[in-house]
Amino acid sequence: MRNEKNKIDNVRHSLAHLLACAVLQKYPKAKLGIGPTIEHGFYYDILFTNTHESGHKLARITDADFPELEKTMRKLIAQKLPFSGRKVTLAEAKKIFKDQPFKLDLIKAFTSPPAGGKKQPLTVYKTGEVFLDLCRGGHVKNTSEIDPDAFTLTHLAGAYWRGSEKNPQLTRIYGLAFNTKKELDTHLAMLDEAKKRDHRKLGVELELFTFDERVGKGLPLWLPKGTAVKNEIERLAMEKEEQYGYVRVSTPHLAKQSLYETSGHLPYYADGMYPPMKMDDGAYYLKAMNCPHHHVIYASRSRSYRDLPLRLAEYGTVYRNELSGTLAGLLRVRMLSMNDAHIYCRKDQIEEEFKRVLALNLEYFKLFGLKNYSFRLSLGDPKNKEKFVNEPANWKYAEGVLRKILKASGVKFAETRGEAAFYGPKVDVQFTSVIGREETMSTIQLDFAAKKRFNLAYQDKGGKENHEVFVIHRAPLSTHERFMAFLLEHYAGDFPVWLAPVQVKVLPVANAHTAYAEKVFAALIERRIRAELSPANETLGRRIRAAELQKIPYLLVVGEKEQSAQSVNVRKRHEKETKNVSLERFTKTLAETIAARKE
Repeated sequence: MRNEKNKIDNVRHSLAHLLACAVLQKYPKAKLGIGPTIEHGFYYDILFTNTHESGHKLARITDADFPELEKTMRKLIAQKLPFSGRKVTLAEAKKIFKDQPFKLDLIKAFTSPPAGGKKQPLTVYKTGEVFLDLCRGGHVKNTSEIDPDAFTLTHLAGAYWRGSEKNPQLTRIYGLAFNTKKELDTHLAMLDEAKKRDHRKLGVELELFTFDERVGKGLPLWLPKGTAVKNEIERLAMEKEEQYGYVRVSTPHLAKQSLYETSGHLPYYADGMYPPMKMDDGAYYLKAMNCPHHHVIYASRSRSYRDLPLRLAEYGTVYRNELSGTLAGLLRVRMLSMNDAHIYCRKDQIEEEFKRVLALNLEYFKLFGLKNYSFRLSLGDPKNKEKFVNEPANWKYAEGVLRKILKASGVKFAETRGEAAFYGPKVDVQFTSVIGREETMSTIQLDFAAKKRFNLAYQDKGGKENHEVFVIHRAPLSTHERFMAFLLEHYAGDFPVWLAPVQVKVLPVANAHTAYAEKVFAALIERRIRAELSPANETLGRRIRAAELQKIPYLLVVGEKEQSAQSVNVRKRHEKETKNVSLERFTKTLAETIAARKE
């Protein structure tokens, strides 16, 4: 696998050089930045500020130039050009790149690093006799190793030189590259599918949520349809948590500074929190996490060993001070509604409680049809006592228990040493979405530190106060925002009927059938089925098409025939055939299907 990775990286790096060469052939006075490999491809940063070789002022490069650049790159590949590298002296490097200011800047950085830095050797790589670049390698030995049909240039972006807005902005030309054309085509098809499934696009089309500058970046506004889905997911969580023995709590959206000092979030997490609000009784912060509040609830009265485990759940809203440039639709926001809970238990209860948390996770995954997941067990480092709580016996015991449970469950998991939370080991749930993006959906964390910070205790069987209270943090449905983005892309907006914002749309054939359509609509609402009634103000075909674009699971068309028979003509999503069913039978069956979350 590593050899394969090196091979494709060498291909991609070589293509970056060929791209720069092709650009210089068309624009000889262009100034080159850097051209590294990235996941699935490569890019090259270039400054286009000079004139074209014809003497005309150079217009900004556009993607319309890509076919010509690709054609030049393929001609270079066909020449079977060798790649060769060699070390050069500082004087040689300056001479070679005397007309390339960004290369000279790199040369200076490599040979005169800041205090404490290490000088780096200067190497150049030659592509046949047509191109020379400052580069560390690696490359293919010869361009004949590159499949000329397995790459393409994709898009442009702006990029400040060396990442600083004080420096010139260069044009970044991106490309994709694979070993074969088939792999490239597969990836392009996936990218096309990703565009269709983009949660930001679907969120607007399905009228689920919106953002507005007057409210602020990263602060989603849930529209009625999006709120319906949000409520359904929260209802599911409430039902499942009740079955699993959780009790629900509700906590404020802000708290005094002293709470977050006790929890340890201040001053260490201050950058991730909103600035304090000065009040007459001290400074208050918007809540960035629910756990300190839950710890206070646990400690609000004395607890017996009989009270444990205590499972406190809350769909709590928290606020994170994310930089505006890092915000990305619902995946990264400043307001998050977390499917949060904290389990307070004795040491001998950790195994059973963790097992139950894992079982609940797997139950959710099955219900939502999520299959491409794995777990990552993050362990502490006994040698690093500054980063991790110094409780070696608890670390050893807890890590062993978590490993045992994961093995027994048969789930796919990997271990990473030194990646645990400072207060205990954790298990992250990793998903690869249908569009190929891997992300951490949720986490299960074991906490040794809260008991000391919040003086958590219980009365043991002998009546003595025992401070060995362990806390399990868990959020199987992640934040609502992230989970909604994931589900939108997973289902491509085609929510199962129990989760769909509008489950049924009633369409009268003509105005004469409106009264019966209203009766059908009322019967659906009585069964607590989310329905809409379409006015007969356009042709039936146009209204059916509009409803299909909204991805509504069931369309009920009612005309003279249906009115006479007290029935409905049912059009089920993605099915061509329709059927007539009695109104009573349809509403009863659908209500049962929704209640059971069968589809």
